[in-house]
Amino acid sequence: MAESNPTQPAGIDREAIRAAARNMEDGPVTAGYKGDRTAVIKMLNDALATELVCVLRYKRHYYTVSGLQNGPIKAEFLEHAQQEQEHADSLAERIIQLNGQPDFNPATLLERSHAEYDASEDVQAMIRANLIAERVAIESYRQMIEQIGDTDPTTRHLLISIMAVEEEHADDMRDLLE
Repeated sequence: MAESNPTQPAGIDREAIRAAARNMEDGPVTAGYKGDRTAVIKMLNDALATELVCVLRYKRHYYTVSGLQNGPIKAEFLEHAQQEQEHADSLAERIIQLNGQPDFNPATLLERSHAEYDASEDVQAMIRANLIAERVAIESYRQMIEQIGDTDPTTRHLLISIMAVEEEHADDMRDLLE
């Protein structure tokens, strides 16, 4: 019977750790990564397209909403646009970490996006369009999280954190509906 090493926790694969140290060209992706990188990168690029469309939609609404009474709504649109940009940046960074290429191609943004662009001129129509887009994003992230499961904890954590902000956005838009 082999003696256990008290300095090494049970269940740690020392050879896998050594292999991770040797394959530096793969960056953060070790041999122990259990996700389907191609599928995860595709999901993340579609989410990236969705976030970029949301940035554009919120920015358009921010710049086109008018009237003194709409100042708080205008500020909310700008705040959401900035947060959607942060989501896009985080998704692009994760794609790079997975040794993929983030797809910022404007020619295909709308076809890859889960959400739609909106050019409404009425403030309540803008709010409704944003609420719909937030609900679409929430459901998209929920499905991505479910598909990834436990195979990629880092991506799963990222998507959960983004989804939580999208839920806050949906709540904000619902509160602004008259």
